[in-house]
Amino acid sequence: MSFITDNDVQAAVQRGIEVITTYQNESGAYPACEEFSAYRGYCWLRDGSFIADAMSRQGAVVSATNFHDWCNRAMANLKGQVTELLVKARSGVKPAQSDMLPTRFTFDGEIGGDPWWDFQLDGYGTWLWAVHTHAARHNLPLEQWKIGIQVAAEYLLEFWDTPCYDWWEEHDECQHNSTLGAIYAGLKACAASAVLAPELRSRADTTADTIRNTILTRGVASGNYISKWIGTEAVDASTLSCIVPFGVLALDDQLAGATLERIEQELCVNNGTHRFAADVFYGGGQWPLLSCFLGWNHARAGRRDRARELLNWAISQADENGFVPEQVDQQLLHPAQQAEWIAKWGAVAKPLLWSHAMILTLASELGITAGKNNNQ
Repeated sequence: MSFITDNDVQAAVQRGIEVITTYQNESGAYPACEEFSAYRGYCWLRDGSFIADAMSRQGAVVSATNFHDWCNRAMANLKGQVTELLVKARSGVKPAQSDMLPTRFTFDGEIGGDPWWDFQLDGYGTWLWAVHTHAARHNLPLEQWKIGIQVAAEYLLEFWDTPCYDWWEEHDECQHNSTLGAIYAGLKACAASAVLAPELRSRADTTADTIRNTILTRGVASGNYISKWIGTEAVDASTLSCIVPFGVLALDDQLAGATLERIEQELCVNNGTHRFAADVFYGGGQWPLLSCFLGWNHARAGRRDRARELLNWAISQADENGFVPEQVDQQLLHPAQQAEWIAKWGAVAKPLLWSHAMILTLASELGITAGKNNNQ
């Protein structure tokens, strides 16, 4: 890896903003990757919310606001469906997965017709966290997103403990700690949200505390770290989000430190971070966005040099056009599995907007923006 200067980081931030702005749909939706056949035409709540938070951090307020407007419209369209789900659940009938809300939407805010591993709860929690964070950061009125916030909050309050697919669209039979962490953060934000009725805010606060207790009592592996899902010893880099940014654990908590250390030891090789040890998707490469999540945690803990190493690695994965991929194949966990994914879907997704977004986020933690360099 060549030496990455502060000016290189600033240029990568500027390029990331350009890429995200160029690809953002006129509706406000952030495509996952328009150059990748399996993702084309869709916006994920999870990816989009982290992208919006990154743009918000970097001062692209209009872009982030447009995304939240789009989410609010998409949620409003789901209001009747959520009402039906709540009635069914409260009458003792368990809704089918196919009846639950989707994890990704078409750019017009509708539910797409393409088959997918669609029942994922974390995106709704992540959006609630992101929209509240954006409003607070830029002193914006939450009232404009009231309908969406209420729909997402009511949905999560009823179904937060339902097993579903994880960040990686796998293991829908499990309760994943990264999913629970996202819901915790979203409901905690709602608990302080002036746009919700007092009763709903109180339920959000109580439920968030229950979720945190669930993670701390059932989601801890025997080695005293947060595991991939409840009941396993496996490690997953997505659980970094339970520390930063979702705040289930404080940075100085022993459990947080052990979780961070375990992920470093088992999943990070030469600053590139894998998702989990059994990952066979495209052979199980290293994800720039996960190295940035790892760096985000280190930066918040005051370990700026380590955070910068991880940021530098992520930036160095860009191609000659400045496009950052979903993953790279320098250190494949299961190389024999790579060819089948290439045959199925083509080359790895690039540019992945979420990858660019996490570079923006980690750079901002280190004081570097497109227009300002404060990294001394």
